[in-house]
Amino acid sequence: MTGHHAGTRSDASGTNTSADGGSATTANTVEEALESLRAGEPILVHDAADREGETDLIYHADAVTPEAVAHLRNDAGGLVCVALGHDVADAFDLPFYTEEIDHPAAGGHELGYDERSSFSLTVNHRDTYTGITDNDRSTTIQALGEAAANPDATEFAAEFRVPGHVHLLKAAPDLLAQREGHTELGVALAEAADLSSAVVVCEMLADGTGEAMTPADARAYADRHDFTYLEGSAILERLG
Repeated sequence: MTGHHAGTRSDASGTNTSADGGSATTANTVEEALESLRAGEPILVHDAADREGETDLIYHADAVTPEAVAHLRNDAGGLVCVALGHDVADAFDLPFYTEEIDHPAAGGHELGYDERSSFSLTVNHRDTYTGITDNDRSTTIQALGEAAANPDATEFAAEFRVPGHVHLLKAAPDLLAQREGHTELGVALAEAADLSSAVVVCEMLADGTGEAMTPADARAYADRHDFTYLEGSAILERLG
């Protein structure tokens, strides 16, 4: 699978550089990411060293075929989630999970990297069986992308059931002006690409360390597969 990496990468400091060592503008790198999303190809986004410090593999929801689900679970390995724009989630009457669950464990969170989680409900499309297979998750995710394109015409409960195997994330109302997580970074990129506000995000994990993949290893992975790698700061500079 080839992407629109176009020879740019980020060095160890997070500064965008070209393959020959020259400078590459943040705008150009973000444009490459937008082009990849429009083409149905994945990108890599590292949020920040002082936040989660994780790199997510991101697709637009429309592009998540069964093969893409396999790519996410094999090459990334984290939790496969669909991040929805706040207005889209509200149109579907989707709450933040901690606001909906009346249980002591849902309160008193001290996340360390943010004030709150963006998790909402978990869903399966009603046409799926168990919901966990690559085919089933692809069905659910693509349907979410289609629904996000026309939320007012979607009867969410008639199309999806809860609980399920696809975790939904609800973006902050003001996106990057309010929160700088992968949920908001991914949705902001989708909107800038004139795509519906629905992206799949999945953390890239490292074999053997028990930790998240380091930014250096994530950049090397992006280079090997010709994918665009972005620092969250580049997205904030361009779209924040």
